[in-house]
Amino acid sequence: MKLVPSSFASGLSCQRRVVLLAPSLSVVPHGFADALVSPADHENLLAQMQRLRGQIYLDDGAIGEHQLTADGRHQQAADNESWHLLAVGPDGVVQGCARYRTLREPVSFASLGVSHSAMAIDDRWGVRLREAIETDIAEAQARGLSYVEVGGWALTPELRCSTEALRIALATWALARVMGGCIGVTTATRRHCSASILRKIGGRSLVVDGQELPHYFDPSYECDMEILRFDSDRPNQRFEGWVEQWVRHLLSAPVLCRSARPSTANRLTMSTSVALQPTA
Repeated sequence: MKLVPSSFASGLSCQRRVVLLAPSLSVVPHGFADALVSPADHENLLAQMQRLRGQIYLDDGAIGEHQLTADGRHQQAADNESWHLLAVGPDGVVQGCARYRTLREPVSFASLGVSHSAMAIDDRWGVRLREAIETDIAEAQARGLSYVEVGGWALTPELRCSTEALRIALATWALARVMGGCIGVTTATRRHCSASILRKIGGRSLVVDGQELPHYFDPSYECDMEILRFDSDRPNQRFEGWVEQWVRHLLSAPVLCRSARPSTANRLTMSTSVALQPTA
């Protein structure tokens, strides 16, 4: 099973490659070899990603048409302040995505998307969810790690039965290490085995007083969901080697930025290595 590309040219597989979108106005961390300031390309891929996510979620019944823009985008406030890991086909079309959002200090439960979940407002489990999250936030702070929220997972239907979902999950785990390490949380659907894939590589249930928080039905998405936590230092040991290979690969992958602050402009490589589809 090939879970890590052998070279940049091969990308996520022989047909796809990984492209990173930096948050708007972000400072790109040191270490990336191929960072490109290109507002047009950044906007093109961000729009493609939002349309892909919108179509997938709409087809699954997770959202309604009223939650999409006129051009079919599923836009969320977290998109502009997050990193996006994209699987891009040879034609420049986005075929898969995941979102990685680092929370600003001081991190509060209310600042998380998970605070609006059906579990968060449950009479029995809402308080326990908050307690579990706040315990993890405190652990991250004590260990000098970021606290993050991962989400926005989407794959084209033809890739759901492939290893692409596992590759994107591993690449996201590796991105956490590239960013300096984290403890994080994600809301994962049981639909299309998303939650089971994340558990396979090291995602775990939140625990309070020795009791795991259960899965739950979310009427907003009309499916069973799980809230999982993860620690970038502690993946399933079976996948440790692949995570480290992904770390090395991501450092040479293209990073698209909407803009650059003066302090970072001198270390951004004006690369032309990413062949992108023109904006539709």
